[in-house]
Amino acid sequence: MKNAQKQVSVSFMLAGILFCICLVTANLLETKVFKVWESLSLTCGFIVFPISYILNDVIAEVWGYRKARLIIWVGFAMNFFVMALGGIACALPPILPGSDEAFKQVFAFAPQIVAASLIAFIVGSFLNALIMSKMKMRDRNKGHFTYHFSMRAILSTVIGESADSIIFFPLAFYLFPFLFQGAPVLTLDIMFGLMVTQVIAKTLYEIIALPFTIRIVQYVKKTEHTDVYDEKISYNAFNIKDI
Repeated sequence: MKNAQKQVSVSFMLAGILFCICLVTANLLETKVFKVWESLSLTCGFIVFPISYILNDVIAEVWGYRKARLIIWVGFAMNFFVMALGGIACALPPILPGSDEAFKQVFAFAPQIVAASLIAFIVGSFLNALIMSKMKMRDRNKGHFTYHFSMRAILSTVIGESADSIIFFPLAFYLFPFLFQGAPVLTLDIMFGLMVTQVIAKTLYEIIALPFTIRIVQYVKKTEHTDVYDEKISYNAFNIKDI
């Protein structure tokens, strides 16, 4: 029975693969910034990064916190793996001098960006999954699935994305550059504006995608015959073996 509980379905495996792809893709797209409005701009990672939070919501809602914890750590490992390989590739000598400048613009991840990104991802993702799990237990047997799921999906995204931005921007563009380069990259007012913009934009993304997310959750629950409630589980983020 114990081994049966640890088995994963095809749907869960596909959700996990897509989750990891979204994280890796978001980091690669971060190198380009696009203009949204007069003074509003976002990185192209915004196109795909919120999808990872939507997938986090789906996994936590259908399979529970323990499976979400597994996927978060797998995503962390894959992110680190790709960044490390990118660094190795950039360090290798090119055949033609100067021919790999464009390559380095995409794959030469700055160490402070890597560290800040991974730390922010872990904290934000676990907060997102934790809130989804706790609110689902609170909403149990209350009916009105669409309303309650929407509320926990939005709130978990707001808190998770806020934590992500509060950690990433100060570390990547202020503290780390100040410690290792002698001066921050961004002023506090610009950095605060970016943090607020990211949280608002990604939350709106979540809200717009909600009808689609709800249908996915309902379909997976129906086809998988799975709807996990996290009773008497460990919320320790490092208890990876408990799946």
